[in-house]
Amino acid sequence: MAFDDNTSEEVTEAGSDELLSDDNLRLPEGANPLVRLHALRAWLTRRQKVTNIEIGEAALELQQLQQDESGTVRVRRRELQARQGQMEYLQQRFQQAQQRLATYKQAETLLEECVDHTTVGERLLVEYYLTLEELVQDSLQTGESEFSARMQVLFDVQHRVERVSVSEEDE
Repeated sequence: MAFDDNTSEEVTEAGSDELLSDDNLRLPEGANPLVRLHALRAWLTRRQKVTNIEIGEAALELQQLQQDESGTVRVRRRELQARQGQMEYLQQRFQQAQQRLATYKQAETLLEECVDHTTVGERLLVEYYLTLEELVQDSLQTGESEFSARMQVLFDVQHRVERVSVSEEDE
């Protein structure tokens, strides 16, 4: 049997991405800025995957509800209202998940723009955080609710930047 030597490297790399994307990750004080950047990238990638799954699940539930609805001949008014309420809830959940995914992608694009324009070092994540903060402030000034799906993602990304930027010793 021949084994591919690259397999163990891929498993190690995937494992390190899983560790770096953990929500509770704390990096030591002397962590390399590239490790901090990689942790942020891994987290953004994981969040996009999770959100894609949420979109798929919501779409599947919506499709099942629509099929159930088309298969029934006659339903009571209360049942019809309950189904319509459930349909609206699923559509809203689907749309919010899509909005979160788009915002995670936007945050990833902004990160890559910061990487392109800033030397990878201690300053990179500060610049990225300030870019996110400017985006948040602009959105709030245009009347976007701080409770919208988009704003919640931006706040989550800012929180993640704080977590990977601040070491355990700094707290």
